[in-house]
Amino acid sequence: MSEPAETLHSMIENEEKGDESNMEARNNLAITGETNREEFDRDDEGEREVKHERELWSTKWDYLFSLIGLTIGLGNVWRFPFVCYKNGGGAFLIPYLTMLMMVGIPVYMLETATGQFSSSGCLTIYSVCPMFKGVGYSCTILNYIFMMMYSIVITYPILFLWHSLSLEVPWTHCNNAWNTDNCTLASSRNFSDEKEGTSGLLSPADEFFHNKILEVSDSVTVLGGFQWPLVISATLFWIMTFLCVFKGIKVLGKLMWFTATFPFVIMFILLIRGLTLPGAWTGIYYYLSPDLNKLLELKVWAAAAAQIFYSLGPGYGVLITLGSYNKFRNKCIKDAITIPILNCLTSIFSGFVVFAVLGFMAHRAGTTVDKVTAAGPSLAFIIYPEALSLMPAAPIWSFLFFLTLFFVGADSIFVHVETAVLVITDELPQYRSKRGLITAFVCLVSLAGTLLFCTRGGIYWLTLVDQFCASYTIILNSLSELLVFGLIYGAGRTVRDLQMMTKTCISYIWYLAWLVISPMVLLVILANLLFGDVQASYRGEVFPPWVQALGWLTAIVSMQAIPSYVIYYLSRASSGSLKKRVQQGLNPTSDWGPAQEENKTAWRQHCLEYPLRSRILHPDILKKK
Repeated sequence: MSEPAETLHSMIENEEKGDESNMEARNNLAITGETNREEFDRDDEGEREVKHERELWSTKWDYLFSLIGLTIGLGNVWRFPFVCYKNGGGAFLIPYLTMLMMVGIPVYMLETATGQFSSSGCLTIYSVCPMFKGVGYSCTILNYIFMMMYSIVITYPILFLWHSLSLEVPWTHCNNAWNTDNCTLASSRNFSDEKEGTSGLLSPADEFFHNKILEVSDSVTVLGGFQWPLVISATLFWIMTFLCVFKGIKVLGKLMWFTATFPFVIMFILLIRGLTLPGAWTGIYYYLSPDLNKLLELKVWAAAAAQIFYSLGPGYGVLITLGSYNKFRNKCIKDAITIPILNCLTSIFSGFVVFAVLGFMAHRAGTTVDKVTAAGPSLAFIIYPEALSLMPAAPIWSFLFFLTLFFVGADSIFVHVETAVLVITDELPQYRSKRGLITAFVCLVSLAGTLLFCTRGGIYWLTLVDQFCASYTIILNSLSELLVFGLIYGAGRTVRDLQMMTKTCISYIWYLAWLVISPMVLLVILANLLFGDVQASYRGEVFPPWVQALGWLTAIVSMQAIPSYVIYYLSRASSGSLKKRVQQGLNPTSDWGPAQEENKTAWRQHCLEYPLRSRILHPDILKKK
């Protein structure tokens, strides 16, 4: 460890105690870590170009569009509208926006800002607290599982797009080879019995999805071999992903300009068309009709917190990756507020798009909206397509809708692949020149895992992994991040570092959020999951106990990385007594801090000028030299 780094760590350990010997350390640091202040503070308007080992975003817009592409995904379209309707309609917006402020924005800002401050991926960022590097490994494992699982969901729209290229969408009627005697048009079905699972009647869209697209097996215990159209589509998608990502963020950032904005154009067109249909305004009324009594139910607030948390995408390490490509002086606070708000507005907007068409479907079927709505894949691949099939020029509207689903999902995968590549190149920087091969490796591994979900029983396993793995692991990862930066490294130090980086006063609200509010909300979400119905099922079939156990195993595979690495670190990764190893593991290494040496030197000096015992929001922090 260098002399300035040793001096800084000594200062950090003693600054709360007010040890007078720190004055001598301060003088030593001033000698060994002298920096040209005039040059350092020159870039209030923009950071000057310097050589950097890792790429930086070409423009600020590349970064913003990448964030938009990541955070606005399928959950905005198929999950939020139903959750909002089910939990109080317009009244649900109160807990929804409250949870945005309490947990969404704070965690979002923490990940993007610390990634920018350290120019690190989700593994190397834990030089701030090396004993907790297992959190980074947990994020990495979860990231791969997510890519394998999510890519097959994006493959479904590809097949729907192909079948929409006809004069009539094939799920309009029951005269196809894959239809059964149970196939019944909407005008002939009893939706109440159907939702209760007692009628045995199925829509043409349901049979198209399960009998044609999936050729679904009878049970989770029967894989039934590969469904080859899914295999081919998944392979083509991963080839496309490789071509979009292997050149790095210079290409990916520009690609996001299109993939992040085009879905908004299509959704606006679908909304305009939906509003002109009979029954559309009835559907919107069902969507937003407020039930204020719901606000008294704890589960509604938990549902709001979960929706906010899952839609913004923390816990995968992806936000850290995107932030790490920023210039050091980027005003990340404003970005971390703007994008989550845009995400929430998009969710609300998508509700209008969905419920306008569902209102039309209910009108045509002679029933109420609540009888035809559902959440998740059923909404995206069965109910909404059936509603579109009732419209004039149905193939056009079907093509536009599934093109939207494809783009909102694909750009999320692109960023997750970039994160997986960055983990390898950051840990093994000597292989940065082999980026193309590393990207190919990541895509091949992900495709191999995706093949499980391309079997005829794949939809069951997709449901299982989605319920167990993603839900628990992202909460644990985010709680661990808050523990590291809020308690171990310290919310005060985190605030001080970000003030130095952005040259902006950061409110004590962030301090409170990272230390108290956000962890408490995440614990409530976790408790709601643990004490709720955790049995996975699909189409009314509850999976056998041994399958449920495999679901828990998928969650444990990623979560165990955190305690396992702590044990590894204390036993082999450090030396000295146990107490000394714990101290080493909980304190930053010499690698922690800004990546560029001039910024790191200025940061060290800043820590000495503004120790935590002094006023954090010191006006001199903003003084221009």
